[in-house]
Amino acid sequence: MSADRSSPSGLDRPVHGSAAGVGYVALPPSAVDARPAGDTRLVVVWPGFEPPRTAAAMAAAVPLTGVPAWRFYLDLPAPGGRAPTGLGSGAFLETRGMECYGAAVEQAVERLPAALAELWRTFGIAEGPVALAGFSVGGSAALLALARGVVPVSTAALVAPVVAPGRAARALEKRAGRERAWSDRARGLAERLDLGARAADIAARGAALLLIGGARDRVVPPAEITALRDLLRRLGEGTVESATFRMGHALAAEPGVEPRPPITEAVRVDGVLNDWFRERLAEVVPEGADGSPAAGARPAPAAPAAPREGERREGGRHERQVPVAVRLEGTALPPG
Repeated sequence: MSADRSSPSGLDRPVHGSAAGVGYVALPPSAVDARPAGDTRLVVVWPGFEPPRTAAAMAAAVPLTGVPAWRFYLDLPAPGGRAPTGLGSGAFLETRGMECYGAAVEQAVERLPAALAELWRTFGIAEGPVALAGFSVGGSAALLALARGVVPVSTAALVAPVVAPGRAARALEKRAGRERAWSDRARGLAERLDLGARAADIAARGAALLLIGGARDRVVPPAEITALRDLLRRLGEGTVESATFRMGHALAAEPGVEPRPPITEAVRVDGVLNDWFRERLAEVVPEGADGSPAAGARPAPAAPAAPREGERREGGRHERQVPVAVRLEGTALPPG
């Protein structure tokens, strides 16, 4: 493992390094008003093939500064060392595009246990269940990690996860006006990575799940998010919630490789993810007599304010109400 700690302590700013061959950006706990509750001490976050495309860009877009845990942003594997092609690009209709997607998702999951073991050891973090988060292809990796049970997971939040690459390709075919040119091997890979078909395995893990979609997303339509939510609810007993924002697929401006100030959509998503993980991983730190946080609380880096959200209960199920969101009814998942 290698790490570039840019301060004497290495604990007051992002740490860049690699673990088990996986590049990462680590953000130390920084919440001033909360402390860990339970056994989960770290959150693993993956970027996507669309902006943000790297761990560094994802950490800038969705820093999760309100979560009192280490946040490790892991780069997705890049087969052949080449930058991934977006799923909205015509290149995804070629065999190489599908194989690049499949390799990134499966290798990210395969490398996770070894990377976690090294991160726990290097940063002195107590081992235990982890929280997962992912955007787009990174969301697919998080769902596959749950389905395969490669590490214990307490909770996960997925932003526009690609549920079925076959359906994503079919939608792209209509927009591009041409059919995909996948080999039989690429088609078989797409079928293997249809995560709707793995819903029973995902639900069986019992992790609390949050699914976020975009009302203007052409890569992962919002109906696909709500359909997965409904399917997981039918198959399991764990909490499964969803929210839909008025946004497209990207969470950062192009090219989405270097860290940049977050765009509006990222600020909104970051606010909801902060609340989600705080509810499940944290407890509020009692204030001092003067109204200040308890002694020892770490100062949080400055971050754009996120819109607040309200909550209500419907039919005995906890539903999340987001002011900027459009609530959609779920439908059955069509075949890939």
